Amino acid sequence: MNFSEVFKLSGLLCKFSPDGKYLASCVQYRLVVRDVHTLQILHLYTCLDQIQHIEWSADSLFILCAMYKRGQVQVWSLEQPEWHCRIDEGSAGLVASCWSPDGRHILNTTEFHLRITVWSLCTKSVSYIKYPKACQQGVSFTRDGRYMALAERRDCQDHVSVFVCSDWQLLRHFDTETQDLAGIEWAPNGCVLAVWDTCLEYKVLLYSLDGRLLSAYCAYEWSLGVKSVAWSPSSQFLAIGSYDGKVVYKEAEKTPRLAPGRLAFPPPRAAAGVASPAETKYEIASVPVSLQTLKPVADRANPKIGIGALAFSPDSYFLATRSDSVPNAVWIWDIQKLRLFVVLEQLSPVRSFQWDPQQPRLAICTGGGKVYLWSPAGCVSVQVPGEGDFQVLSLCWHLNGDSLALLSKDHFCLCFLETEDRVGTAFGRPGDHT
Repeated sequence: MNFSEVFKLSGLLCKFSPDGKYLASCVQYRLVVRDVHTLQILHLYTCLDQIQHIEWSADSLFILCAMYKRGQVQVWSLEQPEWHCRIDEGSAGLVASCWSPDGRHILNTTEFHLRITVWSLCTKSVSYIKYPKACQQGVSFTRDGRYMALAERRDCQDHVSVFVCSDWQLLRHFDTETQDLAGIEWAPNGCVLAVWDTCLEYKVLLYSLDGRLLSAYCAYEWSLGVKSVAWSPSSQFLAIGSYDGKVVYKEAEKTPRLAPGRLAFPPPRAAAGVASPAETKYEIASVPVSLQTLKPVADRANPKIGIGALAFSPDSYFLATRSDSVPNAVWIWDIQKLRLFVVLEQLSPVRSFQWDPQQPRLAICTGGGKVYLWSPAGCVSVQVPGEGDFQVLSLCWHLNGDSLALLSKDHFCLCFLETEDRVGTAFGRPGDHT
């Protein structure tokens, strides 16, 4: 496992291109595009204001930079660096911006969710979609890019409209049996649309492409309901994280011991005078295990309870979850047997976790100077080398699973991992450490 040098970053804005060739990062109002393999700067673009959101087009030829405070979006081309596009929403304002699946249209959501504006980069035409609902996840595209589902609110009633992305014509429009729709998401195969209700009403509805209600699910009543939803890559399973929050690895500090005659060398690029961080490793805890639990504040909104994060492994064999009331633990479930497989308990609250796109290997960060990796073969705690205190706040995998971008408040670096044919030796057995 190797690490790159550290580069400047703002707003945790760092993304690999969909084709895996480029890495885009932001420093205030500048957009930097690097070659993934050499990390050399290929393009440097200057925007009108501080960048608040970036997104690659699906073909990796364009990248948009949204400046919500200005109500503007700037688009840059990698093939023609001198070409650029600027979209100004004017007095309507801007709260969200994203690409359509074809990479030639941009969808801007105005303030107060008054409308969605569809801008064409090819024809310079503009289309408007009315009544978008302000909710947790109101827009969802099918994986093949043919259809877009949009949550709407009209006359105090929830609706879903399905549009054809090639010409933005309305295909289907239907009511939903929800009190206050909170989100929608297509299954990866594009055959079923999941719709879930407000947290005050436990209800998950499954609709077909033509608007037929296929199934409805309610786990319980008279209590806070759905908090998070995730489809498995195979489209066979839908994981629902609820507010009820329905073999353990535990991170422990390790005291380094030197063998006679051995010298302790500082980690690469260590700054003189900076204290070495405490090493940690995973230990197998004996059962029963008592996990650290937060007591929610009853008189405040958005209590720290329930399943706040869900993610399936790429092969759909495992499901990783995090309960907001047990913030230091990641629960990994065996989907084939529908049982708990392992629990990873960290020393600090888990900030983010993400699966390797190519294999069941989970990366975890807790806002400290380490990154944690788990696979069925075992788990490791890895110190991020560098000058000063590099606190990993977020992370993202490269498409091939051979590298990992680690993001801190003001910097980022790449972590290069073992290739697939050496995966077995990358982890060792439980209790090993790096």
